[in-house]
Amino acid sequence: MQSTSAGEKHGQTITLHARTEPPAASALLAPEFVLTQSMRPGEPITAVFNRLGESLAAQSAEVLSVMVYGSLDAHAAIEQAMRDSLGEATWPVTWVEGASCESAPLAGVQVYAVSSRPVTRIWLGRRVVGSVYEDSGARYCLLGGLGPNSIELRRPAQVQQMFGNLEAALELAGFELADIIRTWFYNEDILAWYDDFNRVRSAHYANVRFRTGSIPASTGVSGRNPAQAGLAVAAWAMRPLGPNAHAQEIGSPLQCPAPAYGSSFARAMEIDSGGWRRLLVSGTASIFPDGRTAWTGNPFKQVDLTMEVVSAILHSRLMTFRDVTRAIAYFKHPLFKPYFDAWCAVRDLKHMPVVAVHCDICRDDLLFEIELDACVEK
Repeated sequence: MQSTSAGEKHGQTITLHARTEPPAASALLAPEFVLTQSMRPGEPITAVFNRLGESLAAQSAEVLSVMVYGSLDAHAAIEQAMRDSLGEATWPVTWVEGASCESAPLAGVQVYAVSSRPVTRIWLGRRVVGSVYEDSGARYCLLGGLGPNSIELRRPAQVQQMFGNLEAALELAGFELADIIRTWFYNEDILAWYDDFNRVRSAHYANVRFRTGSIPASTGVSGRNPAQAGLAVAAWAMRPLGPNAHAQEIGSPLQCPAPAYGSSFARAMEIDSGGWRRLLVSGTASIFPDGRTAWTGNPFKQVDLTMEVVSAILHSRLMTFRDVTRAIAYFKHPLFKPYFDAWCAVRDLKHMPVVAVHCDICRDDLLFEIELDACVEK
């Protein structure tokens, strides 16, 4: 049973969907979870969303946010399949033209969800762009599908306008930009203007005192969006409810901080709240400690070094790849995916929840990048 209330602020509506019965005691400790599905050979798009719908129903879960990686040519079919299986989207959807490495119309979908706790929906104009929820230690907001209002603006101006929309959505949710711990930037034709993007992002962050004391963890790769905007963004914000919850920057034992070579993101963030530690590892690639690209032109070596770097971050937090809850692997060319598959197979990690995406990364000589989250109970 659910109750609904609404309020108005600057002409936009906040709607609260709250269960009248209290959550089970055990649910107070469980963090949000992520469901990952990719297309299997020969199956229709609907099968992906049917599996997601069945998993959500089995866990009596409510969707927080959806990340879709697929071909824009199949946009209408994918949207219809999602509606048929999950219903009308009353949650943020971040759509990225992340091509499948197997030439399928849909590379994969990741659904952030939560069970047995209230969820607040944040509306910006006529769209849901955020979901707010809590664990026993902190309040969170997952935002998605945000971009500029005008696609006619030059791309750097679109970034500025996007940040305005992001901050407006955060304000409606009771957060500030200072509460952001994780971002995802999907920039159309990223190689043509990544320096301009970084310049605008860095200038915007310079005026923010982040609650963690650090700029957010992040991913920045190439990807078109249905609105034909210069970029689309998703973000994760956290605000502790008391002294026993916090988020902190985690450095990379094998790489320098990204700002050392002009890129404004933290290598990783860790959330410590509600009896769990959740590690959010930024998009990570084959980069030497001095910031130069390592193993130029060698996809096998780039995959191996990237995974070694990520493994070192995990181990620094007493975690392993067995603790991974979601991952996205980005390949400059589909032919490079077998190197990653072989790396995982040797370590018995073939069932790691990862979506493989074909796209450009933020440097033309980077052939592989991976982002992931991991979680352990305290």
